[in-house]
Amino acid sequence: MTEGFRVRRYNVPVKRYCQTMDLRDDPDLIKEYRRRHSQSEAWKEIRDGIRQVGILEMEIYILGTRLFMIVETPLDFDWDTAMAKLATLPRQQEWEDYMAIFQQCRVGATSDEKWQMMERMFYLYD
Repeated sequence: MTEGFRVRRYNVPVKRYCQTMDLRDDPDLIKEYRRRHSQSEAWKEIRDGIRQVGILEMEIYILGTRLFMIVETPLDFDWDTAMAKLATLPRQQEWEDYMAIFQQCRVGATSDEKWQMMERMFYLYD
């Protein structure tokens, strides 16, 4: 992990959103949560829906029970509009309910209700 992660280049300027959420503190549940997010297990409809609302890239990182998500979008992306649309797409709420057993969230919560937006408090750019 200390070698870092390659970042994709886009033909347009992008902005980044960072969010966090906690999982239930159960090693077996966390193992299953990771499996369900693997390339072979994550539902195609969910990946397609994420792209359909205009998200260019989404990454989730984990440390213990803490999740950290990075979302990259074009500069003209409107978060609230996209999340409202995402919540209506096929199988999205089914996926959220399917994942909720692992997450510290209320039953029936949407993705936008589960993930908490983080505030950027430091950056190194000029």
